[in-house]
Amino acid sequence: MFWTSYLLAVLAIVLAWPVPILLSRASWPARSPFTAMLLWQAIALAGGLSMIGAMLVYGLEPIGDNLISGLRGLADMVLFNAPTTALGFWHLFALSAAALLTAHLVFTLLLTYYKIERQRRRHRELLALLAAPSTDAARTVVISHDSPVAYCLPGGARSVTVLSDGLMAALEPAELRAVLSHENAHLNQRHHLLLWAFAAWRQALPWLPTTRLAQEAVNSLIEMLADDVALKSESKATLIKAIAIVASGPTGGMTAGMGRGWWEAWRPPPYRPRTPALPWTGLRRPPAPSQVLPAPPFPGSAGCCPLSRSCLPPPAVWCLPAALCSWPCLPPC
Repeated sequence: MFWTSYLLAVLAIVLAWPVPILLSRASWPARSPFTAMLLWQAIALAGGLSMIGAMLVYGLEPIGDNLISGLRGLADMVLFNAPTTALGFWHLFALSAAALLTAHLVFTLLLTYYKIERQRRRHRELLALLAAPSTDAARTVVISHDSPVAYCLPGGARSVTVLSDGLMAALEPAELRAVLSHENAHLNQRHHLLLWAFAAWRQALPWLPTTRLAQEAVNSLIEMLADDVALKSESKATLIKAIAIVASGPTGGMTAGMGRGWWEAWRPPPYRPRTPALPWTGLRRPPAPSQVLPAPPFPGSAGCCPLSRSCLPPPAVWCLPAALCSWPCLPPC
């Protein structure tokens, strides 16, 4: 298990820096957004598990030949007061850091979910007061606003798509169907769960480049996936025109007032791949017109000795020197 801990530490470092940077600069994700989305999820999951695993495996190395026996030995120490003399300082440090990082990630994930759900509940209450059900589409409400606005509000059986009067007046029937298909794709494919997970990951580890790059990329990829769904029922020209009309709406005014603080805190920055041309249009993609996390439309982060156990620092020092100091980095209230 000794060398396994160092291999996991190397994997964590690779997934934290060079791999996400190379992927964020690649041009192929625009041609295959689903594959790119899976790859970003794999990087995030493998990176987190390798960071925790490197410290855990190193800490358990003196009390077991494999992970299972090591966990059994640790359980005996915690539950049955077995002697802990086999564990040195760095082993205890690694186990403590692994437990702290795990608790930090889980706590931030739950806290992020609570904050998002609280804001969505408030948003839904405002829509109940200020919006009217659409007569043209199910699970769709219309707000009285002259600017083109379209977004979806996730909530299970209460999920709705929100449109404005200005948008419905500006779109032709086929363009409106393209917009509705795009927004419904966000809801049907549960894109809000991806945004929640990657937002929580970034809030938990803001100093890790992977978290920022992954959130920016996922924000763009979900729009590409929704566009692909809309293209199954509408033409390319229709979708391009609909996107251009929706994107022409003001963004500053739509997020002003009581919802602005939450939107600025949770909305990821726009993702700009090195080659942003759409494979099926040859045009540059306009700014994403809609977000799964909605913006309320109303006012209101060489040693000289040979490789041996005596000269290698523990994986906890390699992976997470900032694990303890990142604990205060929680989502803003």
